Amino acid sequence: MPPYLLGLRLSGRRVVVVGGGRVAQRRVPALLAAGAEVVLVAPEVTPSLDGLIADGRLTWLRRPYRTGDLEGAWLVQAVSDDPKVNAAVAAEAERARIWCVRADDAQASAAWTPASGQVGETTVGVLAGGDPRRAAGIRDAIVDGLRDATLEARHSRRKPVGVALVGGGPGDPGLITVRGRQLLAQADVVITDRLAPRLLLDELPSDVEVIDAAKIPYGRTVTQEKINDYLVEHARAGKFVVRLKGGDPFVFGRGAEEVLHCARHGIPVTVVPGVTSAVAVPAAAGIPVTHRGVSQEFHVVSAHVDPAHPASTVDWEALGRSQGTLVLLMAVERMGRIANALMRYGRSPDTPVAVVQDGTLPDQRALTATLGTVVEEMAAAGVRPPAIVVVGDVVDVAREIDMIRADYLAGEAGSVASPADQHGDLGRAP
Repeated sequence: MPPYLLGLRLSGRRVVVVGGGRVAQRRVPALLAAGAEVVLVAPEVTPSLDGLIADGRLTWLRRPYRTGDLEGAWLVQAVSDDPKVNAAVAAEAERARIWCVRADDAQASAAWTPASGQVGETTVGVLAGGDPRRAAGIRDAIVDGLRDATLEARHSRRKPVGVALVGGGPGDPGLITVRGRQLLAQADVVITDRLAPRLLLDELPSDVEVIDAAKIPYGRTVTQEKINDYLVEHARAGKFVVRLKGGDPFVFGRGAEEVLHCARHGIPVTVVPGVTSAVAVPAAAGIPVTHRGVSQEFHVVSAHVDPAHPASTVDWEALGRSQGTLVLLMAVERMGRIANALMRYGRSPDTPVAVVQDGTLPDQRALTATLGTVVEEMAAAGVRPPAIVVVGDVVDVAREIDMIRADYLAGEAGSVASPADQHGDLGRAP
């Protein structure tokens, strides 16, 4: 007969685990996570279980199992290495009408522990006729589907409400957070930015309304006021709205403006942080924004305002004196004036600079230069937005990594191009 699946709420209830080996090591944390009061009966335990005992998270009876140890238990796990002990535990549990799981003999077990996993508020349990490996494989497939939202149900009793402000990451659709992808799969309306991971939009059901709120430099644009109106209008209509942004919504993403607008109109907002391009794009090009002995700080700067403009709030003089890494966003059109300002205030013209275009995407390209030559290098390479500019000695760390890799590959295969060359390096300074 097929088993009857049931979700046990074990908070505050006594659970006895007999055995302190690897099986107990796997099952005890799940019982503790469910709030059970775990009593462990075993002469010896694994180091992992010993750590839980030291933290006071369970009671350890440091001895072999004895008749009577199951008194007051709601559930028993017989997981010792001795089949005779497990049989005795199961027999006592049967007499006391306590559900018991035998790890060594599924057919002699009154209950089975499913292969389980949790994604958000969803718990998955899989039984496969006593075959734990098959059950675990199916469980993993389901959990993966829930995590990447390919199995997410849009309609449920507890559907999200209001607005979710979701950071989509630096461009690669695989770099959106699990939470962000889950909420996107439940959306009724998606209001998307130009730099959001647009490939994810192709996976949305046909009845999801997608509103393009792109702000194209020197081109067509949707005003922030209009975007704010869209958020409130659709949320008030009872639809769940996802505002999908590139990077992180609170890093030069005007996310707080949208939260404030929704708050003033009584619209609940869930904020889902994203992987910011300020760190992810340099990393994708092999550039660490900090490195021991090279840079202990980094500054992220929005360079959409000219350094000489009265509206600029950036202290370019302080940045020129600083030895830390500078990560410049929206700097392509003003790089000449930015470089001049940094050199005027103390940065050497020989300071290494890297420019990464379309970071994390298949057509990612990068070039390296110096502060004194970067404008000419960018013009020659035809660099266009979106691109991230990194200023500082950390750029040389990436060069060193490239050279080591190239030398290694050359030694292994005779003559092989470096990874940077294979991915379309636009050119390097001499």
